[in-house]
Amino acid sequence: MKQDRNICNNLKPIRNRLGMSQQDLANMVGVTRQAIAAVETGQCAPSVTICLRLAKALGCQVEDLFWLEEEDLPKIEAILAGSTSNIQRSQVSLARIGDRWIAYPLLGRDAFRLEMIPSDGELVAVSHPIAGSGVSDVAESPSKGNRPSELSNTGASTVRVDRFSVRLLDDIDKLHNTVVIAGCTPVLSLLARATERWHPQLRVHYRFAHSMAALHSLERGEVHIAGMHLYDPQTGEHNIPFVRKVLTGKDAVLITLGIWQEGLLVPPGNPMKIKTVSDLVEFGATVVTHEVGSGNRMLLERKLQEERVPFDVVKRFDRIVHNHQDVALSIVSGIADAGISTASIAATFGLGFIPLHSARYDLVILKEYLEEAPVEQFLNILGNRLVRSQLQILGGYDISKTGEVVANI
Repeated sequence: MKQDRNICNNLKPIRNRLGMSQQDLANMVGVTRQAIAAVETGQCAPSVTICLRLAKALGCQVEDLFWLEEEDLPKIEAILAGSTSNIQRSQVSLARIGDRWIAYPLLGRDAFRLEMIPSDGELVAVSHPIAGSGVSDVAESPSKGNRPSELSNTGASTVRVDRFSVRLLDDIDKLHNTVVIAGCTPVLSLLARATERWHPQLRVHYRFAHSMAALHSLERGEVHIAGMHLYDPQTGEHNIPFVRKVLTGKDAVLITLGIWQEGLLVPPGNPMKIKTVSDLVEFGATVVTHEVGSGNRMLLERKLQEERVPFDVVKRFDRIVHNHQDVALSIVSGIADAGISTASIAATFGLGFIPLHSARYDLVILKEYLEEAPVEQFLNILGNRLVRSQLQILGGYDISKTGEVVANI
């Protein structure tokens, strides 16, 4: 095997995610541990035969493991849509209109999309499941008092599970090839679309939920992956203590998506000259907050406690918004003077930003889901160079640890 600096690989993150040591993988492929280490560090490029063996051992495609690193991404000349004032460097979407490329700046509201989601089916009746079948053809009139249900013991609690008959509006094979992710960062919706580009047969269903709600959805078996960014001041750890508590009795793995800057969003130029959370009270600033259980809400509460500021003296502390975009829009519209969000959201909306904390955003997956094809395909793109470029251009993200396993629970 010879060295080739243009070949990059995703070998170590995938190996770690599957709980394999270098020696385990070497034994399966028929090479030495030192050879695996040399490939992972880029000291040598494996032969075609070894590439195929590695992909087979790790249950993925060769393209998921290796790619060519070009020095420069290709460039095209494009016409900027709309006003060109005050736009120097920005994310854009592109389309070919006639004989020209048109670039649409992804700033403010235009960076997000409000869509109606095509339905997969329609609840039509109470369902009586047939043993061994995922599809029921038995239907009755739905009645509030007559729902077949079961008690599902999720470890931490017992919940009632109602079953219904659903009339399918899409091909069931397509529905099988779906990965479901819950979380609060807009980056998850970005990754969902990027994944579908590389895996056209894969469907990524992103459900918005703050960190604790996402984790409980995972615990109840409602999603494959939960995204979270919670900090425990007692242990100094991100996410792990919360996962251990909620997923008692379940085996899970935590994979880092990135480290982002969290802090106060303020109007451009910071007209109130806010520097700390105590200034919010001193200057009478109106604040918007997130739901209880969200990482941003917990950050604001922690910072207020550190500076010994009672929650009830913060102006409009009870005003709740449900996502990062709404925090930014509240400030842009003048409804609020400040709110907790991230550096990337501040940059997208052209707002001022006061950093308070560097948070690690992790993806939590039950180990029983790791070998399911839709989950594998989604996780494998975390090492893709173009995906990393998408995260990098957002600003405020450290992607040096993206795709790394940080804990096995």
